[in-house]
Amino acid sequence: MTKSKQVYPTDLNDTQWLKIRPYLPAEAQRGRPREHSWRIILNSIFYILQSGCSWRMLPHDLPPWQTVYHYFRLWRKEGLWERLNQVLQEKVRRQRHKKKPQASAAILNSQSIKTSEGGLECGFDAGKKITGRKRHALVDTLGLLMKVVVTAGSVQDRDGAKRLLEDLSTAEDLIQRLELIWADGGYRGALVDWVEETFGWRLEIVKKPEDLVGFQVLPRRWVVERTFGWLVRQRRLARDYERLPESSEAFIYAAMIRLMIRTLAKT
Repeated sequence: MTKSKQVYPTDLNDTQWLKIRPYLPAEAQRGRPREHSWRIILNSIFYILQSGCSWRMLPHDLPPWQTVYHYFRLWRKEGLWERLNQVLQEKVRRQRHKKKPQASAAILNSQSIKTSEGGLECGFDAGKKITGRKRHALVDTLGLLMKVVVTAGSVQDRDGAKRLLEDLSTAEDLIQRLELIWADGGYRGALVDWVEETFGWRLEIVKKPEDLVGFQVLPRRWVVERTFGWLVRQRRLARDYERLPESSEAFIYAAMIRLMIRTLAKT
């Protein structure tokens, strides 16, 4: 692994850059050439993601914050962050773990997170006693993100799961082999039958033993909890600072993309 052209610890080195470059938009054939390369734009976004600083506090040796935010927003609206996440997930599964590109089983859970002042879709999660937003996530058995939906904290887990799975059902490349989903007790009830009747998938509830006192790692459920732990290591994701839930989702995909780039670079 090379370390050239690294100014900040979050910068992509040459090996990491080669892993992501083929999947970025091609250079425009007409018009004025771009002043800043895709590499420096990604480095700037990853800097914000890891440091947690605001857009206007980008260091002066990086592109203007307006330029970086423009591409972050453009790629969010075009769905590029989600597509990059899917492509890299398949590569990690195939090259690093010798698994088939699509998962046959997944784990479903949610994470409540506090928000800063302002922002749309903010509510009170009575179960966690948190005012903020809720991240509904589906990951494969390796903990790699398949789909995420961010809602107000007041949205019930079952309702958020329905929205997530409905969105997932439109991604045919992701669900070719999907048969089984594990979840905790918050998803029991009518949702189990709804998932099977609507999509043909089996939703299996991993229950906590009734006589269990204190913390214990439960089969399968710990995988998605580890993924949430990966996310909050990025200071931008330790709290939800975004005005739009879509921006929160984009930063979550960006965090997983950065993690998978680093994993592939070690292959």
